Amino acid sequence: MSSSSSSPSSSSSSVPPWNVHRLPRADDSVVLVTGGNAGIGYFVAEQLSATGATVILGSRSPEKAEAAMAAIRERVPDARVRALRLDLADLSSLRSAVDSLGSARLDAVVHNAGVALDDPPRQETGDGHELMFGTNHLGHFALTRWLMPLLSAAPAARVVTVGSFAAKSERLDLDDLESHQDYRPKRTYGRSKLAQMYFGLELDRRLRAAGSSVASVVVHPGGALDSLTPPRPPVHVRTTAARLRATPAALLVQGKHAGARPAVRAVLDPAVRGGQLWGPRVFGLRGRPRLEPMWSQLADTAVAERLWDASCELADVDFGVVRG
Repeated sequence: MSSSSSSPSSSSSSVPPWNVHRLPRADDSVVLVTGGNAGIGYFVAEQLSATGATVILGSRSPEKAEAAMAAIRERVPDARVRALRLDLADLSSLRSAVDSLGSARLDAVVHNAGVALDDPPRQETGDGHELMFGTNHLGHFALTRWLMPLLSAAPAARVVTVGSFAAKSERLDLDDLESHQDYRPKRTYGRSKLAQMYFGLELDRRLRAAGSSVASVVVHPGGALDSLTPPRPPVHVRTTAARLRATPAALLVQGKHAGARPAVRAVLDPAVRGGQLWGPRVFGLRGRPRLEPMWSQLADTAVAERLWDASCELADVDFGVVRG
């Protein structure tokens, strides 16, 4: 893992070949994956475990984390995997969760966990924040603040924020970040993921300005369907009928095992740089991970700065000068 930074517009031609099936070893690395007990986060954890890294599954449910660890060990018998109880919707719990991590340093964190609601009504966290914005964005924002000393203790740590293709068509409403005026679940979800992506890029700018050894990278999984995902019982069970129904969709989208690959590459590949956006190769929806042109709205640093300030206030955290 390398922290050196270059322009987000760097050409993908400078990136050496990357084989998603032959990942480099990472035996001495320690990586936290939020939401590592299910979905894309599970496959990020499984793939990283196969490199020899110590992988910590951040999960609200100890039972689900245990099931995920058992599934990983089934595939990777010598996996070094453990769980951390982590509730991103409870901002006041995050500092003590980090204190209980039991590691002197952290080589990477993958901000993957997320809540997606399909139907009204609007819901709130215990802290009074809209549930998706509060969990997906504010939770990871505050968590990063408390993880920063551990990340800075590693020689070249990475913060990898998993955004969403659903965010590409969205724009933030800085006057209604928590959807008080106009709540539409799918749009609110897309905006919460867009906020995460702005955060990941703004974090890297601040890390660079502080001369930090930590780099922040943004990725997205493209289109990732359960029905195209290989079974990992009991974490993920797929019926033959569901697989057959989904076969035509495989021309356009992919399974969650493949959706995990941009995040895994962002953790492991020395060619990846802070401030970049990585996603699937084919129309941003499927295929091997590649460096992607920056989305137009994400290039707006004024929005990112305003979101940062608002997030500090809403999450009641102060990054201060991001330390190296």
